Amino acid sequence: MSSDPEPKVLLVVEDDEGLQRQLKWAYEGYQVVCASDRASAIEALRAYEPAVVTLDLGLPPDPDGTDEGFATLAEILKLKPDTKVIVASGHGARESALKAIAMGAYDFYKKPVDIDDLGLIVARAFHLHEIEEENRRLETGSASTVLGSMITAAPEMLKVAKTIERVASADVAVMLLGASGTGKELLARAVHEKSGRKGAFVPINCAAIPENLLEAELFGYERGAFTGAVKSNIGKIEMAQGGTLFLDEVGDIPLPLQVKLLRFLQERVIERIGGRQTIAVDTRIVCATHQDLHAMIAGAAFREDLYYRLAEIVVNIPSLAQRAGDAVLLARHFVNRFGRELNASVQGLSPDALAAVEAYAWPGNVRELENRIKRAVIMADGKLVTAADLDFPGAVPDEAPAINLRSAREVADRRAIRLAMSRAENNISGAAKLLGISRPTLYDLIKQYRLQA
Repeated sequence: MSSDPEPKVLLVVEDDEGLQRQLKWAYEGYQVVCASDRASAIEALRAYEPAVVTLDLGLPPDPDGTDEGFATLAEILKLKPDTKVIVASGHGARESALKAIAMGAYDFYKKPVDIDDLGLIVARAFHLHEIEEENRRLETGSASTVLGSMITAAPEMLKVAKTIERVASADVAVMLLGASGTGKELLARAVHEKSGRKGAFVPINCAAIPENLLEAELFGYERGAFTGAVKSNIGKIEMAQGGTLFLDEVGDIPLPLQVKLLRFLQERVIERIGGRQTIAVDTRIVCATHQDLHAMIAGAAFREDLYYRLAEIVVNIPSLAQRAGDAVLLARHFVNRFGRELNASVQGLSPDALAAVEAYAWPGNVRELENRIKRAVIMADGKLVTAADLDFPGAVPDEAPAINLRSAREVADRRAIRLAMSRAENNISGAAKLLGISRPTLYDLIKQYRLQA
């Protein structure tokens, strides 16, 4: 048996009671919790919060199929996305494996079970979960400037920054998915700057250029190619030779032009409009969109083969409402910046302005925050921007429910501490006063949750 006071929890979702007993015996170093159907699996997930789950796809009421198993997988990952789920099935193993991995499963094994092989997979899953958990603990609460200019204290955004840093040096196409105003171009520039590529960063907004002009903007044209083409002109793809082409709002590229873009991505050569010469171009592609490209593919509005060429790495960018504490950090940054540029008498935000910034849902994300702060700095009469200067009604953004009461309490504590530290500009005494607790109590909470003071 493990000597750990709190053994690692392994959830086994399996309707075969004999196999349940076998796995319990095989994994004596873990606290093995068994469930036989989706309802009991979710109940155990909430109660025990296991780091690793082994999941048989053939669950009742459909033990001969996989639909119930896949539904259980989806619910587990929705409730606890960091769980390492190891999926098992004897039904169409290859197809099931591909689908499970695509949904977010950690690994797959084919039945009948080989205990030794599965044991290695489980041990590796626990090891990876521990590494990721430690990284999250180190990141949580660490307000910092990342990727050169991005200001954040939110674990969600720190995770995005770490992903960008890892993929930047790899020669792969990156797709950035996020709502308008979340900073997609800033992240695209970070990919380029950290890639080591010597060429230029060339952005183009595919939604802002008329369809009949977009091809010429991208591929260029030769003299006489059309009326008004009095000289040859190179396109954005060639401008990004040796560098990075950023296709913003890539979902707005018309279908005929998608075909030509796909050919470039496959062959890495282009032809200008009206030209006959092929031109080799070494250009990295980073693209972004707020649209649901999978829905567009289903509606035949976007080519599936082009999507997979552009989406070798997909990065999902959280909205500002999902980044606890960041609205205050960014608001302070923008007040300082616009105060220097537009109204030197403004020196900060009043308490009611800070409360309003925290409460507002920010549907327009960082861009809306920047614009609203800029206007408020211009309109402010005193030394502090007030809630009245910001001119919006407060609204607390909705949050996803926690997996259980212990998790909910921890999430609330972490959020409150981050917000207090942001408002107190990382001053422990000031944050403790805002929270209504003593300095030692705040230190204990910071230590308990492994936050950075």
